[in-house]
Amino acid sequence: MRPARKPSPRLLAGLYPFGAGAMGLNLFFASLIGTWLGWPALSPWQAAAGGLVVGAPATYAFAGHIVRLMEQAEDR
Repeated sequence: MRPARKPSPRLLAGLYPFGAGAMGLNLFFASLIGTWLGWPALSPWQAAAGGLVVGAPATYAFAGHIVRLMEQAEDR
């Protein structure tokens, strides 16, 4: 089994808006759940800004998964 390739910049650029949006939503809803513990809720703008930051590593991980799936499909 050969080592997996790195995701291409085009793949990362195409997936980043979805990863950042998903992470922004996750942060917002997690902050709403955190209010049960007495923590402050994030505003939608704060969650969107956090999603831009946290979305980069999440997108890289998901793109790596996509590359592994593509390589597995090529081997068949």
